[in-house]
Amino acid sequence: MANESVRTLLSDQGIHPVLIDVGASGTPPAVWNTIRNNSIYVGFDPDLREIRDIQNSGYYKATIINEAITDDASNGEVRFYLTQSPYCSSTLKPDTQSLENYLFSDLFTVENESSVKAITLNEAVQRVGVSSIDWLKLDTQGTDLRIFTSLDEKTRRHVLAIDIEPGLIDAYIGEDLFVDVHRELTQNGFWLSNLNVEGAVRVRRSSIRDTLPFLPDKNYSLISKAIRTSPSWCEARYFRSLQFLAQNDFTARDYIVLWAFALADNQYGFALDIGIECQKRFGQDPIGNILKTTVISQIERVIKRESLLKPFKKVVRAALRQFGR
Repeated sequence: MANESVRTLLSDQGIHPVLIDVGASGTPPAVWNTIRNNSIYVGFDPDLREIRDIQNSGYYKATIINEAITDDASNGEVRFYLTQSPYCSSTLKPDTQSLENYLFSDLFTVENESSVKAITLNEAVQRVGVSSIDWLKLDTQGTDLRIFTSLDEKTRRHVLAIDIEPGLIDAYIGEDLFVDVHRELTQNGFWLSNLNVEGAVRVRRSSIRDTLPFLPDKNYSLISKAIRTSPSWCEARYFRSLQFLAQNDFTARDYIVLWAFALADNQYGFALDIGIECQKRFGQDPIGNILKTTVISQIERVIKRESLLKPFKKVVRAALRQFGR
């Protein structure tokens, strides 16, 4: 299996990818599960209401730091808005005028304001004793891009993958939106690997209250079944391009890590390209061959499985047509 090959290669080479999770409410990203045994995980979040114990989660090393990450190096503290939902808390103030058009506006209701300890991402990296960031996940409710660009140039240019959650609407005052994020990243050596558009019901809560008095206990979750959602934010994943790696001082270790990331994201084509480029750049060594053959085996396995399932799928489609579905 490809996952076992990834774990074995990382272990044999003594490679421990550094995964930084800024805005660590909830559990670490599921995409990291296949590489967590070999990886160093560091999470940051000043709102601990939804943070779970990850000490026994299988990571090579795991740490959660109860501080906010800021792009402003001059401040040791930042104003933090604790909202009704921990997933909406931010150093930016919610844009209530914009949010009032959406049914989920109450999730952004500010229940408390406080000054919390804050450090820059550069300081954070130094504090936890890692020399670089391999995969950076940013979910800071509106400040993702400015935090990434606040990294010193050397650290920023080494980042191989980014998970980022920019808005499509003005949920916070002065937030970084997807259009800003995509332009900046694609102009600086990243390509978009995955995009999941999330939505919210666009209707004012006051409209529901005034026109649907029969709604039991103001159960607004029922409304989402009657009214489709509108695009509101997105979860985007970016990987470094091979052109960027070729033009800069990246090592064989970086190619291996990016290859492992590509497999974790089921980007088999990109992983195959990485294996080929790794051999071109570093010679016909056994590692480059492992990168290629692992991906080829995975692709062949999927093709064979689909070939075996094809006749069965035809039978199912024929049966559905017979019953008029």
